Amino acid sequence: MLNKTQKGSVRFEDVVKRFGEVTALKPLNLDIAPGTLVTLLGPSGCGKTTTLRLIAGLESATEGRILIGGHDVTHLSATYRKVSMVFQSYALFPHMTVIENVAYGLTVKRMPKAEAHARAEEGLEMVGLAGFGKRLPSELSGGQQQRVAVARAIVLEPEVLLLDEPLSNLDAKLRRHVREEIRQIQQRLGLTAVYVTHDQEEAMAVSDRIIVMKNAEIAQEGTPRDLYERPASAFIADFIGDANLLPCEVTEHSDGGTIIRLGEEIVTLPAATAPIGMASLVLRPHQVRISRTPEPGSFAAEVSYAAYLGNQIQYTLASELGEVFAVLPPHAEPFRTGDSVFVVVPAAKAGLVTA
Repeated sequence: MLNKTQKGSVRFEDVVKRFGEVTALKPLNLDIAPGTLVTLLGPSGCGKTTTLRLIAGLESATEGRILIGGHDVTHLSATYRKVSMVFQSYALFPHMTVIENVAYGLTVKRMPKAEAHARAEEGLEMVGLAGFGKRLPSELSGGQQQRVAVARAIVLEPEVLLLDEPLSNLDAKLRRHVREEIRQIQQRLGLTAVYVTHDQEEAMAVSDRIIVMKNAEIAQEGTPRDLYERPASAFIADFIGDANLLPCEVTEHSDGGTIIRLGEEIVTLPAATAPIGMASLVLRPHQVRISRTPEPGSFAAEVSYAAYLGNQIQYTLASELGEVFAVLPPHAEPFRTGDSVFVVVPAAKAGLVTA
């Protein structure tokens, strides 16, 4: 039987990685709790894949310490670390059957063939592929191949499961289905998992915590809700979900909230905090309300694009403050391209960020 309780923590202590003169990872400190799925998210070149490879032992740290399960593994090679990795390319052997692929790591560790295949069958059952063992990878769909790769990783009973852009080769509908399966497997087995992606929606869907990276360091970390509702900077607000960032000036803090100047309008934000001076108002597309008449705290705009998508209506609005993207429910009053409207700022929901 597969061990369903084995799990390990991951800790970085001032870890630095350099490739020659290039610093791929600035001094990094992070803690990943046992049994959680943490996603490293960020644009290309931000350091997320380097961080994953350092955990795996595929790269060595230039400075600092790496601990897995409380043990210092900084100088241990990948062979001696209790981690398994699921690659973007699946990395299945085309000439081997599915059961042989899943059992491969176990046979390399000299487990008797019968026992390795029994363990592999259990792994396939966990990923919903019981009975597929005799097939070749070429006889499977992309989603099934990815599940084989996951099964091959979990049968090794790792302390930490690493997933490097595991869904990037799948189409959008299948990607959503497989990510749900990966999350369910991780929770069912209580695995510690570190997941790398550049897809914000994917990260929010699977993660207990997200670590957003930028320029080889951590920009912000927290739960998906924390990052979406309380971004620490304009970069985070724009990167985690769609956001309208409107220039404004914070003029005063009072018991009633934060007072800002938004174009010609004065708006009080009861829950916002930001230093006096220039800032950006964060307005999520679904928070935007459009009116045909001016209201307190609203500003003028013109509909430059409208699209009915069945479950929602999307609008792009041109204003003196910049372009505003809005998403309204399908039963909302329709507006047409060229209509003059007013964007109503939801003071209780909008946030403020600085650069």
